[in-house]
Amino acid sequence: MAERMQFQESDPRHHTAKLKQMLTEIMEHARQDVAKVTDPKAQALFETTAEVLAGLKKAYEHFEQGSEGAWKTASGSR
Repeated sequence: MAERMQFQESDPRHHTAKLKQMLTEIMEHARQDVAKVTDPKAQALFETTAEVLAGLKKAYEHFEQGSEGAWKTASGSR
């Protein structure tokens, strides 16, 4: 979370850093739950949850880096 502190609250990166941390925590929780249950469908659901959240976290990273075409403007900035 230290990363979030270096940006002003009006900077989207302040918020994306916090959301990425939250996503990471949920991903870890879901993966831990896989080992706690014996139902294969529940295990698959929890692992799928973690994978989907990992993709969302990656989208936030691409936004921060401006590395995805969808996040670029004609001028090349966010």
